[in-house]
Amino acid sequence: MSHTTHDSPPDSKGGAIQRAQQLVKQQLADVEATLRHLPDLQPAELREAVERIVASGGKRIRPVITLLIAGMLGRLDNPRVVDLASAVEMLHTATLVHDDLIDGSLVRRGAATLNAVWTPAATVLTGDYLFAVAANLAARTESVRVMSIFADTLGVIVAGELQQQFTDFALRATRDDYYRRIYSKTASMFVLAAAAAGVICDATAAQITALHDYGRDLGIAFQVMDDVLDFTGEQASVGKPVGSDLRRGLITLPMICYIEAHGKEGLECALRGECDPQTYDRIVAQIRASDAIASSLEEADAIAQNAKKALQGFPDNPYRATLIDLVDYTLERTN
Repeated sequence: MSHTTHDSPPDSKGGAIQRAQQLVKQQLADVEATLRHLPDLQPAELREAVERIVASGGKRIRPVITLLIAGMLGRLDNPRVVDLASAVEMLHTATLVHDDLIDGSLVRRGAATLNAVWTPAATVLTGDYLFAVAANLAARTESVRVMSIFADTLGVIVAGELQQQFTDFALRATRDDYYRRIYSKTASMFVLAAAAAGVICDATAAQITALHDYGRDLGIAFQVMDDVLDFTGEQASVGKPVGSDLRRGLITLPMICYIEAHGKEGLECALRGECDPQTYDRIVAQIRASDAIASSLEEADAIAQNAKKALQGFPDNPYRATLIDLVDYTLERTN
């Protein structure tokens, strides 16, 4: 089974995300302006660091989803949509600051992380400040329900990270733990971007449920692909050493699929997060060469198709078509 099925022609160079950005170009520019309009922070080093973090951006896929949903529902002219999209992206940015500290990451997107140049205390406080900015942006929507979804999402993210810290290594090799973990880490923010967009655009209860499902399944497929790329990508493309998650003791779907097919023999130290570098190299090579990669891709594809199905009841317009294209983009991306 191919790991990608297309409602539109294959697009391997990220054209889908570029078309999505173009479709909401003006509103996305407003989001960028909102993200950069920060209070006059002191000291100057803090302001410069925060500006650099916000500007490092990436593809802005989460706010793009919010804006596309507003367009699909005919409410792209609602100024509260920009506030929500900005809040979603600022929340994502804040989590990255804390993630880098927790993971000990020194580089992100080719640049030194805050964690690499500042003390842990200063890094944590900067992340906390960005959380506060994100909450303020969410409050600007003037929707109690949006604020509730925002707060729930933040709670899910933090609780998921805490649970990961205290989970026994044996449990980390289970599917249940893996999917719970990636929902907390990644999919919950896609749910926020999608479901809260429905709320702010006065969608029906059934539509908001469908948008929740779209965000959840797209986010899960997105993270599964991230985890596959951690094994199959090259360091220059994915921006980190191949197999870096496994080397940090993080068990992801390719490893789980490998264990299901081949057993745990020779992998015990990896399940405990205690292998030497040469052993990690061997295990990564084994997984790369195995059917575990194809199995993981197949699983990502099945989940992604559910994301597409969630949009079936919405108006058939360019915004909906682009939201569907983003699902294929998620499966095709190389970084």
